[in-house]
Amino acid sequence: MEWTVIEALIVPELAGVLALCWVVGYGAKLTPRIPDWLIIYIVTAVGVVMSGLLMGWGVDSVIQGVLVAAVAVYGNQVVKQATKGANNDADA
Repeated sequence: MEWTVIEALIVPELAGVLALCWVVGYGAKLTPRIPDWLIIYIVTAVGVVMSGLLMGWGVDSVIQGVLVAAVAVYGNQVVKQATKGANNDADA
């Protein structure tokens, strides 16, 4: 899948919400009292609420919020796995 497909699905005005979701997820990961399984729900809630506030409440804003949260989590995993892979390659 090309990145242009993802760009076509997410409203460009929500780039700030995507960054916010990434920061919230990172902060939640660093918080010892928040279990890892809960982070995705927190990030999704932030994405949906912020999209609703910026776009107005409706089905489109909920879908956009979920998409933004999903891309934030996916982006975090790509960075994490790339770093992990680079460290493993250096050890070999």
